[in-house]
Amino acid sequence: MLCAGCDEVGRGPLAGDVVAAAVILDPAKIISGLDDSKKLTEKKRELLFDEIQAKAMSWCIARASVAEIDSLNILQASLLAMTRAVQGLHIEPEHVLVDGNKLPKWKYTAEAVVKGDSRVAAISAASILAKVTRDREMIQLDKVYPGYGFADHKGYPTKVHMEALERLGITPIHRQSYAPVRVKIEQIALF
Repeated sequence: MLCAGCDEVGRGPLAGDVVAAAVILDPAKIISGLDDSKKLTEKKRELLFDEIQAKAMSWCIARASVAEIDSLNILQASLLAMTRAVQGLHIEPEHVLVDGNKLPKWKYTAEAVVKGDSRVAAISAASILAKVTRDREMIQLDKVYPGYGFADHKGYPTKVHMEALERLGITPIHRQSYAPVRVKIEQIALF
């Protein structure tokens, strides 16, 4: 059975898109070292990113924008990004394994796999593609919006990020539906 793995990254950050990937691995081209992207070093993720793209039968990286996150909510935006990733595969899968406990509403037969990014190679590969892509984007956005520390915290609500929000205000890449950003908007509106 032709099976795709699918995962997303970026549900928790206050800024940036949520990024998803779908991967169909080629059983004839083994990729060693696949694991949950969060358990791998940045260097290892970068190496695996290139190897996955070179050896997979099919892969696709997709996203849901900050505006979509704010209008839909993060869960629905994550499911949308995963749907786009699977639909973007140039080979249609017969079955999709999705990391987590929720499935998009789509035409594919699918199974949600809790901790799938550690247990299923194709989901691990998708996790790596999504994380490396999002991390690279946040590093670029750090240059566009200096002073926030996006290259380091990738948009997560760290102390540095919260202090920067207080000091510098919000940017167009901040998720306005997230409480810390919404509070900042409300504070601005009072003045």
